[in-house]
Amino acid sequence: MSSELLRSYDLRNIHIGAIASHSALDVFDGAKDEGFKTVAICEAGRELPYLRFKAVVDEVLILKKFADVVDEDVMRRLKDLNTILIPNRSFSVYVGYKNIEERLRIPVFGNKYLLKWEERVGEYNYYKLLDAAGIRRPKVFKDPDSINVPVIVKMPEARRRVERGFFIASDRDDFYRKVRELMDKGVIDEVSLKNASIEELVIGAHFNVNYFRSIVRKDVELLSIDRRIQSNLDGFIRIPAKEQLGIDYPVRYVEVGHEPATIRESILNKLFSIGDAFVEAVDRLVPPGLIGPFTLQLMVTPELDVVVYDVAFRIGGGTNVYMGVGSQYSKLYFGRPVSMGRRIAMEIRWCVEGGCLDRVLT
Repeated sequence: MSSELLRSYDLRNIHIGAIASHSALDVFDGAKDEGFKTVAICEAGRELPYLRFKAVVDEVLILKKFADVVDEDVMRRLKDLNTILIPNRSFSVYVGYKNIEERLRIPVFGNKYLLKWEERVGEYNYYKLLDAAGIRRPKVFKDPDSINVPVIVKMPEARRRVERGFFIASDRDDFYRKVRELMDKGVIDEVSLKNASIEELVIGAHFNVNYFRSIVRKDVELLSIDRRIQSNLDGFIRIPAKEQLGIDYPVRYVEVGHEPATIRESILNKLFSIGDAFVEAVDRLVPPGLIGPFTLQLMVTPELDVVVYDVAFRIGGGTNVYMGVGSQYSKLYFGRPVSMGRRIAMEIRWCVEGGCLDRVLT
């Protein structure tokens, strides 16, 4: 990041800011725990929680749309507040990678140039980084006609481009049949299909493993694990199988929440190994490398193999489950439970005190 911009900041009065969505409340709560002030960047019509939770939000900026954060007057206000932005998925989706990299002139915690690598298609995709790290991932089918095993198909829904639509197909013919059904019902369209990722369906237990790469401690920390709650999948699996068969309605995988989880201790060794390998690969291929929080979403098979099927290069969507109480593994590092939001604020505070802010911001 620009050292000139950082020199213009009053480091005694830093505000921790975030796009007010996704996991922002965890960020704000953790920042307050470490003595920082906070700023919630809201979109009009979505600001109510951040106005109500006054104990963790000091400043509220209400914009017409989230992408307006790169407007000159908004950035000027954020600079006046000495704001450091914490990226979340809403930051990436609504502000956009190009705006973040080229127009945004507010310091971002972590490597903002990694955010675009969260996609599954195109020049920048996390498959390349997983392969470079030697981490097992699902097989990908570029041509639907080559499908020869059950697959999960991931794509943007027609009505909600920022969300990902999912469906499962048992083979090639089932793929084409379900595509036609979902198109007829308006769930997906040609644009969705063009951006589809077709992956081998790995059957196992799913976990979101939340890591923190610390520049100060020179360590890769495993802080917490959570699991997704998805609609309407969650509702379908609660219905007896014989009744599911009689329901002619597409099962969808829209993320609506998370729940805490732990994993058997004998698997922790593998989680540390893949976390270390992933950080090493990212450091090598995408300088300045991995900084701060990241999440590996994975399956554990009955053979106890670990298969990573998704990656987040920022705070994960499920960290809110530990807000206020702290994550389970963090206590084993710090002697007390620490949430991911607080862990981010701790790293920033240590860098303010130790003079290493330029190493954790871009």
